[in-house]
Amino acid sequence: MVYIWLGIVLLLAAVEVMTVNLTTIWFVVSGILAIIISFITDVFLIQFAVFVIVGIILLITTRSFLQNKLNQMHIRTNADRVIGMTGIVTEEITKKNYGEVKVDGKRWTALADKKIKVDTTIEVLEIDGVKLKVKEKEDE
Repeated sequence: MVYIWLGIVLLLAAVEVMTVNLTTIWFVVSGILAIIISFITDVFLIQFAVFVIVGIILLITTRSFLQNKLNQMHIRTNADRVIGMTGIVTEEITKKNYGEVKVDGKRWTALADKKIKVDTTIEVLEIDGVKLKVKEKEDE
């Protein structure tokens, strides 16, 4: 029975490595616990119960906590770090035509939901490929 549990653990570990969804990793841990239980008792029902119950408990109690920790460690790339920055319109932006803005010392093609004139201060809302979606920055 140890080899069956070992095979299950290796299979679940491989699935976790391929998907990185933090779902099967908890069953890897419970599978290791089932291996330990298999040395104590030969009753498959007990081993399976430990595997399922511990896996579900770990999944429910720790998955969201760990996902929050991993999301906090997300490092912005060079491109998405301009989100939230301010810049200046260098070519007029209209609702139908792209314009140009200067943000962080670089010129970007930009679009907006309304017309924004040259030399207006803007705020970057999002990035789509190599284009920025911007809005006119309100005076503070």
